[in-house]
Amino acid sequence: MNFTDTLHYIRKALNLFENLIYQPLKILECVPMTQAVPLPTDIEQDVFEKILDQASKYILGKKPQLRLALCCILAEGHLLIEDIPGIGKTTLAKMLAHLLGLDFQRVQCTSDMLPGDILGFSVFNRDNGTFAFHPGPIFTQVLLTDEINRTPPKTQSALLEAMEEKQVSFEGKTRDLPSPFFVIATQNPLEQSGTYPLPESQLDRFLFRLELGYPDRDAEHDLLAGGGVDSPSTAIAPFLSADKVLSLQQLTARIQVADPLIRYIQDLIDFTRHSGTFTLGLSPRAGLLLLRSAKAWALLNGRDFVLPEDVQMVLPYIARHRLRRADTHEEVPTNELTEIFQSVAVPI
Repeated sequence: MNFTDTLHYIRKALNLFENLIYQPLKILECVPMTQAVPLPTDIEQDVFEKILDQASKYILGKKPQLRLALCCILAEGHLLIEDIPGIGKTTLAKMLAHLLGLDFQRVQCTSDMLPGDILGFSVFNRDNGTFAFHPGPIFTQVLLTDEINRTPPKTQSALLEAMEEKQVSFEGKTRDLPSPFFVIATQNPLEQSGTYPLPESQLDRFLFRLELGYPDRDAEHDLLAGGGVDSPSTAIAPFLSADKVLSLQQLTARIQVADPLIRYIQDLIDFTRHSGTFTLGLSPRAGLLLLRSAKAWALLNGRDFVLPEDVQMVLPYIARHRLRRADTHEEVPTNELTEIFQSVAVPI
């Protein structure tokens, strides 16, 4: 190797060092270096860890997924969980709703379900000659739609307005939903029989899409040795309430984001649109959701400012159900998405 080649490799190494070390430090210069974001006085400072620790007793070995689900709630988003039956999707939804102190309703989706089974229906009162509206299960704070892709598209579409506008229009009248309002939907893999794929407009309503996966050997050993886990107990006192969840969501919105991080998010979105890797890129709404989710992840980690790691952590779970490969039109696995986005440099 001659001197010119050696100099070339030294320069490449210095550039790599700058991307990995110097650029993130430049971003840190733009934000205040507080140790922890103070939560409202009526909320315990370690409330997030207490919620996750308690939920982990019922969903064994899935604390990372639980943390992402909690992040989704703080970011005011909806959660889609795709996996085979028997993994613990329903237990996760019930446990989180209870620990957060939120009202909970469950809908088991079937092929013969109608929109009224979710939204509600009117009943004629013969005494006064009027119709009375009977609210459906959607009028709650946490709605679990179990196996959403087993119900036909007409019924799936009943959730579109509710998930975006937090309201229901029925027979010419608009009714507001409780606040906070959060949908957790589960779906079986599309290769299983009797499923109706969710259209892009429906998928776009979900902030995150997660998979729980099989438990590891240690967690499954504990499960088998204990004869299973009990159903979430209502004897456990909730750690939060509806008002406290709302105050945490408002606190999430106030998390600071430096301008270089805004440009980094822009670069990531531009990459999905112009790199030729995907059929269609992320929309402006997806960019706003990415920003909001990064703020929520920062709050979960006790910071009042966003780091590049926060963006990188939540990005695959926002992007996977919104992007398709340009060559095969198939989804990209989460680990591949993480590698693909590493080619986008953190800006100075």
